[in-house]
Amino acid sequence: MSTATAPRPTAPVAEDPRPPKPPRRRKAKAPVESDGVFAPTVMTRVGLAFVALLSIFPLYWMVVIASRVSSDASGFPPALLPGGNLGEHIQTALASDEANLLLGLRNSLIITGTVTFSVVLLSTLGGFAFAKLRFRGSKFLMGTVLFSMMVPLQQLGVVPLYMVMVELQWLDTLQAVILPFLINGFGIFMMRQYVEQSIPDEIIEAARIDGATTFGIWWRIVLPALRPAMVVLGLLTFMLNWNEFLWPFMVLSEQNPTIQLAIRQISTATWAADLSMIFTGTLISIIPIAILFVVFGRQIVHGIMEGSGK
Repeated sequence: MSTATAPRPTAPVAEDPRPPKPPRRRKAKAPVESDGVFAPTVMTRVGLAFVALLSIFPLYWMVVIASRVSSDASGFPPALLPGGNLGEHIQTALASDEANLLLGLRNSLIITGTVTFSVVLLSTLGGFAFAKLRFRGSKFLMGTVLFSMMVPLQQLGVVPLYMVMVELQWLDTLQAVILPFLINGFGIFMMRQYVEQSIPDEIIEAARIDGATTFGIWWRIVLPALRPAMVVLGLLTFMLNWNEFLWPFMVLSEQNPTIQLAIRQISTATWAADLSMIFTGTLISIIPIAILFVVFGRQIVHGIMEGSGK
């Protein structure tokens, strides 16, 4: 006789009167390409384009005023398209004996080229020495370099430096502008950091085992590795000395100016109220820097990106 039991009836489950919660939406992540590089959105591109236009507009406005008559600079509505007088204004500015633009260009190229070469060369030597060589007093000397970066020598040292130039009878000479800027602490510190982070000690030791001298290591190993940093430092040094005004104004005369002093002389010459000629001189002064950016643009970006990633 079977003794199977009947299934017990289950109690009905009470339904939840609250409505179901909507599924959570995940926050949209920034679009990333397959290789991990950030892919900018449309709004990002529009914003970057707007910032680029704001940065370029002053240069464009300078070209517009330099190619027109002076009255167009204060007219309303302002002129937004270049005129046809740019070539004539450039010839007039370069031929002027009062402004001395050609002499200013020559002097600035000599001063800036010499200082840039010296700063890059001595900074690579100093950076390599502080980063990879062990010698007595290195920490004290490096502290002195850092101290020179913290003290505004451009303001505190102007009067003593001027007195030195008077004693040396170097006033109104190019060496008075070149000598004080042949080396700076920032260049040494920058190269030291770059050498420490980009050249392992094992490579230096392996080169010494192979019989390389200290100069050979600097020439064959350090300099090739420092090429991106050298381009960045060279451009920064070139721009800083090309735009220098205070010190050349103190030690040079109007007959032996730099390009910045020559532009100042335009405003005091016969074109004192002619904004088109002043803008023409300014346009001439930025041509060398623009050429450097065009020629070394990719190396500059590469050097900055490498330095930021180290």
